[in-house]
Amino acid sequence: MISNLIKSKEKMTKICKNVSIQCFKGKNKEDKSKIRLFSSLNVKKVKPVYKFNSPKKISLKSLNSVKKIHLINSEVEISTKREVIIFSDKQFKEEISTSDWCSEKEFERFIRFAKRYANSQSNN
Repeated sequence: MISNLIKSKEKMTKICKNVSIQCFKGKNKEDKSKIRLFSSLNVKKVKPVYKFNSPKKISLKSLNSVKKIHLINSEVEISTKREVIIFSDKQFKEEISTSDWCSEKEFERFIRFAKRYANSQSNN
């Protein structure tokens, strides 16, 4: 599955100005994200982990409304399944979110989003 995506990466690279990650609908995250992929030993299950250090838009008031992250581009909107916020020393240290894919098609959509997001961030 992953090797097929690497071979076809030139088809997936398309700069899209309307690429964003949102914690609250309609408000783009200003924080830079680290996106990592983890797979099982047999590579049948791949899981992305999104990590934001010192998230800026989260406050004690808004904490309960943070449920998931929305990955938005012109092709699709992908929402994560779980959200963890790490708090220490009276400030938010990290925001971590994960999701799962049910099909190779969903995985390919995510890869296209990740490439577009990386391209849009490198142009800023």
